[in-house]
This record gives sequence, C-alpha cells and structure tokens, in this order.
Amino acid sequence: MDHLWTPWRYAYVTGADLVSGCIFCDAPKQSDEEARIVHRGKHCFVILNTYPYTNGHVMVVPYAHLDELRKLPVDAAHEMMALTQEMESILRLLYVPDGINLGMNIGRAAGAGVAGHIHMHILPRWVADANFLSVVGETRVLPESLEVTWQRIGKALQSE
Repeated sequence: MDHLWTPWRYAYVTGADLVSGCIFCDAPKQSDEEARIVHRGKHCFVILNTYPYTNGHVMVVPYAHLDELRKLPVDAAHEMMALTQEMESILRLLYVPDGINLGMNIGRAAGAGVAGHIHMHILPRWVADANFLSVVGETRVLPESLEVTWQRIGKALQSE
C-alpha cells in the first residue's frame, strides 16, 4: 500500500491555522473588486472562492454571521437559494460545464474552511476534471485568473 503524507493538513485538523476575525464578515467592508464580490443582495452576497476548485467557483454568503443553516432567517434563506439558482444559470452559460456542484460544509468536522459562517459553494464541473495532477500532485491548473472570472461573472450578472 502506498502512503501519501500531507503534514500541512495538521494545522487545519488541529485548528492551528485559525485566523482572527471572519473573512466573510470582513469582505463586504471592502470594495467589490478587492473582495471579489460579484453581487450584493439584501441578505446575501456572492463572492469568488479565493482558492477555487475550478474556474467559476463562487459562494453565496449571508451577511449574518451564523454557524448553522437552521439559524438563517427565512428571507435570507430564500435569497440564498435564489442567488444559487441564478449563479447556476450564469455558470452554465459562461463555462458550459458538464455538471454543477452545490454544497455547504457546516462545522469544522464537515470540512468547513470557515466554520463559523455558513456559505453555499457553487462550482462548475467537467467530466474527468479531477486528473492525476490535481488528485495525486495536489496541484490545480486553472486557465483563467480570478480577476478575469470576477469580470466575466459580474458582466453576466449585470446583463440579466
């Protein structure tokens, strides 16, 4: 049996990599371009993932700092789902993926990178996009910069 060692994951698993503050509470205080926010709604905003799994990887984030979906007020939950649907449409139009991943990781044990602030991931996927380089080499090749992604998605949202 082969073993792949990932010692850098120790900081994540033990919580040693925790930073003070909340990136999702801080982001709306910045300019849209600086924070890579592509849309601001009444209860939620849409932001690019700084470390995307694929190009077009966005997140719908409520302004309220909540750690569980069940705590989200109904109006905010409705807006979150409406924005998720809108982003699915835009990502299908812009990237023509074979599928779309939607998901929330609620709590650190569930894999949440920002465990204290819920958020919905929306990302385009293509058949065989998990190749040797990404699976074994833990390296992603993304053909589009975050700045270009931000511009493309922002322009598409304005066109609707």
